[in-house]
Amino acid sequence: MKEGPDIARIGTLIGDPARANMLTVLSGGQALTATELAQAAGVTLQTASSHLSRLEDGGLISQRKQGRHRYFTLADAATGALIETIMGFAASRGHLRHRPGPKDPALRKARVCYDHLAGDYGVRMLDSFVARGAIETDGENLTMTEEGRAELGKLGIDVASLASGRRPLCKSCLDWSERRSHLAGTLGKALLSHFLKKGWARRSGESRAVLFTPDGERKFLTLFPAD
Repeated sequence: MKEGPDIARIGTLIGDPARANMLTVLSGGQALTATELAQAAGVTLQTASSHLSRLEDGGLISQRKQGRHRYFTLADAATGALIETIMGFAASRGHLRHRPGPKDPALRKARVCYDHLAGDYGVRMLDSFVARGAIETDGENLTMTEEGRAELGKLGIDVASLASGRRPLCKSCLDWSERRSHLAGTLGKALLSHFLKKGWARRSGESRAVLFTPDGERKFLTLFPAD
């Protein structure tokens, strides 16, 4: 096939182990320096710079300068969803790079997927919204109902402003550990920000894990009861 999207190029960019490690780290939504990404990938700074240049040229990452430093992030939410989907596919085929370790339970429970909540708690949140009619599903398509808008308004989340941009309000994102969908889109981002600002949870400094306080966990589980 000589016409159409060049998936081989994307596959080549993601398929290199060092670049895959960089993209996985960046899927936590943080902006990292080339030095930090070199450490994550296990390569020299010079080699990391070459990889970052290829990823940027391929449209998978972007960079911004602040003072004398350059920071790299995933290009957009679509890139984050792509990496999460590939991770889920790899896990479902048994392609795991290491044995489960101490960090795995925390990552599987709650973690950042680009800018929204993933893991067991991310899936639970979407399931709870659907069960009580706040979100309607049509396959992988999600729609916020009027009941859901009113409910979120009580939390101080302005759904109208979230829906005014080009990015979808509600989006389904396949969870690599749960093998089911969690909530992405501007609403997913706003809810994670809400939990962090309210002090219900904090981000781990060592991984993508989101760590809930005992009080925050009680509030989260009350807000999103299991079906």
